[in-house]
Amino acid sequence: MNHFDNAIITKIAAHHVGNKNNEEGINFSKQLIETNESINNLLTTYFLTPFKSSEYFRFAHDTDLKFNEVYQYICNIFDQPETLFEKSILLSKALYDQSIHPKIKSGELYVVFFKDCVVEGELTDAIGLFKSENKDVFLKVHTENGQFVFEAEQGININRLDKGCIIFNTEREKGFMMSIVDHTNKNSEALYWMNQFLHVKQREDEYFYTQNVMSIYNQFVKEELPKQFEVTKGDQVDLMQRSVDYFKEKEEFVLEDFAEEVLAQPEIIESFHQFKEEVIKEKEIEVADQFNINEKAVKKEQKNFKSVIKLDKNFHIYVHGNRNLMESGIDEDGRKYYKIFYQEES
Repeated sequence: MNHFDNAIITKIAAHHVGNKNNEEGINFSKQLIETNESINNLLTTYFLTPFKSSEYFRFAHDTDLKFNEVYQYICNIFDQPETLFEKSILLSKALYDQSIHPKIKSGELYVVFFKDCVVEGELTDAIGLFKSENKDVFLKVHTENGQFVFEAEQGININRLDKGCIIFNTEREKGFMMSIVDHTNKNSEALYWMNQFLHVKQREDEYFYTQNVMSIYNQFVKEELPKQFEVTKGDQVDLMQRSVDYFKEKEEFVLEDFAEEVLAQPEIIESFHQFKEEVIKEKEIEVADQFNINEKAVKKEQKNFKSVIKLDKNFHIYVHGNRNLMESGIDEDGRKYYKIFYQEES
């Protein structure tokens, strides 16, 4: 978990980076930005408030980490903070070279040096890379000759950061430890920030393992299980709910315990093991058989575990508890049904 309560901005550089495909160029500033305590407080809010996730990343490269351009510039800045402005120019050029999709918006790239950040209990320096792409219109109100006058001005909304990453000065040999925000990553062109410019991969930690195991299990129950076994939607929802309960109630994930408690039946357990290995091989990811469960990853992945049975367009049944209180069947007219038992109606 990140803590920025005592974080201090010591240096900040900014350049306007355009769209290379549209030949917009780069507008370089001439020196570091001079600020005061009041402006620094606002900038700290703007830059750091969005970083609340426990999901971390690290720099990567298909061949060797030393060939990751941005990684090398960050190493240089940590080693010699006085070179931040010089390296901010090189970082702007690197971002410009990757801004080739016609829909990528131009904007300011900020390179910021922070002191006294805390990540996973460790006090460390950090470097922030932030890009502001969207401007809001603000109304400025003042009086002239006793009359109220409105003026429209464009500016940055400090409550909405478009893109950013915080790189902590720890785990350098593995590509540093970093947190990323990208509020415009819904479209394919926006992935250039993470994939082409930063070139990162997810850090293999508790969050990573929790997320992957839950995702694989979800896929197994939804897609693979019905292919191999005769299961109803009610059975699938029950397996989903039991797995979520396991991750919520346990502090540690142990694969064999999970399989016995949630899947129960030996043939289904074997099928899950085979499916998990196939996914690991296909996606080339690492999944541990034992790890501490990350609560934030559970909360995020839980949204994909649907506990609803949709019956044609007439009914939805939301299942939150004991599967034994439901029965399914087919009546003499061939109509499918669910029978539900309960104690109280509310």
